[in-house]
Amino acid sequence: MVDDEPIEVPVDGILDLHAFHPADVKELVSDYIGACRKKGILDLRIIHGKGTGALRRTVHAVLERSAEVVSFRLSGDTSGWGATLVRLRAADENSCDD
Repeated sequence: MVDDEPIEVPVDGILDLHAFHPADVKELVSDYIGACRKKGILDLRIIHGKGTGALRRTVHAVLERSAEVVSFRLSGDTSGWGATLVRLRAADENSCDD
């Protein structure tokens, strides 16, 4: 398999970042959020793994800057801090703060 081949990502609310280069994560997460909102998927699980925490920090930075994100938190299940749960605004909601 060639490393530069595009990876097809199912838009089902679960994004596993293990198959992607860290340099691609910012754009990927932003694009995935938009694709989920278009499909009406508002609850996401982004799997970034535990590792050093660098990928988690990158994901959280993207989420903090996104007007499409209502809230996010680390998963409380067995994956612990290896995944982040995200709640998105509906596509028809105003993205401005109340």
